[in-house]
Amino acid sequence: MPVKSNARETTQAARHATPTEDPEPMRSRRPPIGPFLLAALAAVAGLIGTYLFFVRTTTGQFIDESALVEATELYGTAVKASLRFLDFLPAISAALGAGALGYAAIVRRRWAASLTALAAAGAANLATQVLKNDVFTRPYRGIETFTENSLPSGHTTLAASAAAAIFLVSSPRWRPFVAFAGATYAVATGIATLVNQWHRPADIVAAFLVVAVFMAPAAWIVLITGRSWNAWEGFGSHPGSSRLWVALPTLAGLGAAAVAVVALVRIAPLPGQEASTTNYFWAGCAFVAISGYLVSVAASWLVSAAARRT
Repeated sequence: MPVKSNARETTQAARHATPTEDPEPMRSRRPPIGPFLLAALAAVAGLIGTYLFFVRTTTGQFIDESALVEATELYGTAVKASLRFLDFLPAISAALGAGALGYAAIVRRRWAASLTALAAAGAANLATQVLKNDVFTRPYRGIETFTENSLPSGHTTLAASAAAAIFLVSSPRWRPFVAFAGATYAVATGIATLVNQWHRPADIVAAFLVVAVFMAPAAWIVLITGRSWNAWEGFGSHPGSSRLWVALPTLAGLGAAAVAVVALVRIAPLPGQEASTTNYFWAGCAFVAISGYLVSVAASWLVSAAARRT
């Protein structure tokens, strides 16, 4: 009988023993890096494709330049003078980004996330200047335009990178809202540079893609270095996580696509239909909005899905 009692006690002790395979069962798992690398590679491919078509081909140059010419005809120097505030845009974007990163680092103690977002934003802006001034060239294709290359847009890169940095250091429950608000800010900035006749539509889209190239891997780093605060309960768990913030940019993108279709149809008018002189401009604005909101939805989905896995 004593032998049986000892055996029973040994069995019970084994059942209640602390497992050694998972010493930290509550610790979140590391999200896979694959989707983030694929997102960065897709942005690189989009950037190269945008440059090759809109800068290196005659058709692309004509489409892009026509949007800029029509912006000049539509708004002229009067509106250009009223958009002087764009001169302060770099300072505004820098202040917004610095304020958010400082708050996240000092108040929220998210030093790693803040430094990662800052490094990614800095790299995106540096890459834009290198690409525009030293890598990309604008050949003459018979289109009367500025001979200097202007792709990607520096103003748009600064605005988009500031918005993306704020997105990265935001709490997971606020990220869907921040993604929509940041995309709206970046898209509005890009279209304003077109209205102000500073940049062509392709310059603006290229800026979005440059930011995406650097922010995709940065997002993965933020997730793996801040697993303690990056857990997410899913859409609808908080006002900032409402599905509305995904639906709005989706609807905005679809609306922009409809504008683009109408503008493109009117570029080649049907018999009896009068041609318009603003179609390239509106198509360019739609191209900018579609790109900006598409990147926003993709970023929100990618980061939120990874945070929910943890």
